[in-house]
Amino acid sequence: MIGQTAPLPRADAPAAPAAVLPEVHVLGSTLDIPLEAATVPVEYLDSEALRQRSAATLGETLEGLPGVRNNNYGAGAGRPVIRGADGARVRILSDGSEVQDASTSSPDHAVGVEPALATDIEILRGPATLLYGGGITGGVVNVRDGRVPTAVPERGYESSIELRRDTGADEGSGLFSLTGGHGPFALHVEGLKRSAGEYRAGSGWSASRVPGSDNHTWYGSVGGSFIHERGYLGLAYSRLRSKYGLPGHSHEYEDCHLHGDALHCGGHGHGGHDHDHDHGDGEHIALVDMDTERWDLRGELRDPVPGVARARLRVGLTDYRHDEIDHGAIGTTFKNRAHDARLDLEHQRIAIGAGSLRGIIGVQHTRREFSATGSEAYVEPTDTRNRALFALEEYSVGNWRFELGGRYEWQSAQLNGTHRYGTVKHHMGSLSAGANWAFTPGYAVAVSLSRSQRAPTAEELFSDGIHLASNTWERGNPELRAERSHNLDVTLRKTAGATRFALSAFYNRIDNYIYASTVDRYEDFRLIDYRQRDATFKGLEARLDQQLGSQWQVGMFGDAVRARFSGGGNVPRVPSHRLGVDASWRLAGWRVGGEWYRSFAQNRIADYETRTGAYDMLNLHVQWQGALGAQQHYTLFARLNNALDKLAFNHSSFVKQASPLRGRTLQVGARLDF
Repeated sequence: MIGQTAPLPRADAPAAPAAVLPEVHVLGSTLDIPLEAATVPVEYLDSEALRQRSAATLGETLEGLPGVRNNNYGAGAGRPVIRGADGARVRILSDGSEVQDASTSSPDHAVGVEPALATDIEILRGPATLLYGGGITGGVVNVRDGRVPTAVPERGYESSIELRRDTGADEGSGLFSLTGGHGPFALHVEGLKRSAGEYRAGSGWSASRVPGSDNHTWYGSVGGSFIHERGYLGLAYSRLRSKYGLPGHSHEYEDCHLHGDALHCGGHGHGGHDHDHDHGDGEHIALVDMDTERWDLRGELRDPVPGVARARLRVGLTDYRHDEIDHGAIGTTFKNRAHDARLDLEHQRIAIGAGSLRGIIGVQHTRREFSATGSEAYVEPTDTRNRALFALEEYSVGNWRFELGGRYEWQSAQLNGTHRYGTVKHHMGSLSAGANWAFTPGYAVAVSLSRSQRAPTAEELFSDGIHLASNTWERGNPELRAERSHNLDVTLRKTAGATRFALSAFYNRIDNYIYASTVDRYEDFRLIDYRQRDATFKGLEARLDQQLGSQWQVGMFGDAVRARFSGGGNVPRVPSHRLGVDASWRLAGWRVGGEWYRSFAQNRIADYETRTGAYDMLNLHVQWQGALGAQQHYTLFARLNNALDKLAFNHSSFVKQASPLRGRTLQVGARLDF
């Protein structure tokens, strides 16, 4: 688990009541590192910020944070894109354990986690991500929750209820959370229901609503723990059910077939068309019916044996299934039965010279049995197993802090198809090193380097067939080699005083970069080959906050990423640059704020891509917090998203023309904590 953090204050979080912003601490790794000592960039959303940003998908919730975009697919599926990387290069965790869903295999598959019930979310970028897997050049997103209680509430219980209403999609949602306990035992239950129709796009969209953008979700969880003065051990069961539409899913391409590297679709021969159409099927919009059950075993024990300061255990067991339904019948069924088990041991601090050394060692085992059956079963059954050893050591002396980490992985991917079978194995080693220098009080500069490897996924190795949900025909390559990335991060921070900032620059050189290359295109339908080329990703992320007196806070933020192949050419579906400002005001129980940012046009495109225009986004919010008693508090809130009603498209989406961003949307809600 990455560890709890506290934010560099943002406009969507309460400002400090004094003229000087509060001290900031971020546990930037499993070693619980404060922000001023972290060697890598860290972003954090606490419960207050999540309440302002909460959305139906994880990607939409995180959209707008420096370096983070949402790879939206209508309203039901949205995965974060970080530093231009997506899929397996962005690892999603549920309180330190990998979320085992099917979202890495295709952008129309939803992430199997419910962000509305998260207690906080951490985003870790840079070389330290190798503790959670090799080749995670985008970042690690750790969604923390209260499913497994870690303490007994002081009053014996604590609870919350929240209701929301959204005008843009006629959406209604409600959730509850309750934790109770007595003696050494604690129990937690929570649930959520969301129902949304098709949403409105911005002004100028060709239809009043986006076809296939409806979303209906049900979620419930129950968990219990044994609490000890030195730790806890708990078990939780959760179930997430979601039904959502697939914008752009079209059967106009069912008759497409291949002649070598060319698509033949109706009158389309060997020449490609290079224009976009909205080819929804009108009344016959396909939908996904997703059902995922998960068991979580979590535990922590301090001072378990001499020499070990803390032991942490995370085990997740997932049974995932989703049906793609068209014309009322199941066309394709995807299943993923998986487990992820991880044990971290932190050793006691050791004095060496003028400084001290501490660190962790750990083991991890993951297995993923993935299958697809039906008309769009573009991947035959696969069994992927990954075992890993990892370690991280920290040496602190004076104003300096040094890190050295490593990970070694063994992965095998076995294809168990009807006509194809075989096993592909990869052995991968990763190393990282970093230093943080607090050169004067409140200021620090951090540099980190890493060399990491990522094995290709089963989909990249073995896919072969039509996938109408993303309007692609996909062909994998079992000869793909492991990616090798060399990564550099440099960060300058000011973490104290009325003015605070964080500026990060990164450079990632990835040898044998695996990507979905469009070989041919007919209208919105693409022939995709998984290929390898050397590539470089470089960019900037920045955040500046200024406290003005006791009530006002203003800020600026922005990000930029540039991704090119060695020898020329642009990496496909890379987001454009972005620059914005925000402001917040608070007085007593009031919180009022807003943000404006411009997403610039993306003209640096790959073959068969089309440019994506620029757009401006203005979001406003207001909140009132009050008390009904000594232990009962309520919050009333409203948020106006896309207040300018701009028509906007997401360059990283395969179906950007059929799935624009939401238009003007007013969301109102109330929350009661007692």
